[in-house]
Amino acid sequence: MTDANPGTPDLPADVAALSYEDARDELVQVVARLEAGSEPLEASLALWERGEALAARCQQWLDGARERLAAAQAGSSATSSGADGTSEADEDDA
Repeated sequence: MTDANPGTPDLPADVAALSYEDARDELVQVVARLEAGSEPLEASLALWERGEALAARCQQWLDGARERLAAAQAGSSATSSGADGTSEADEDDA
């Protein structure tokens, strides 16, 4: 998957399609398996790579949420400012 955000790694299609919650839950399972230390080396490497992809997917969701919140806050502060650039609270103080 190519992402609109530069610097974001290409993710396997199945990981790119995951919701935040699904990616987070699978990441928790991957970490638990790695911490158990019972996997052979090759399987551990595959789990590590999967975990990295899942973590990147979670970060994509969090970055998107942060951008949406910032946009909402910017829109909210723009609508609460008067035409002269003062906020309603500034006008109450006058």
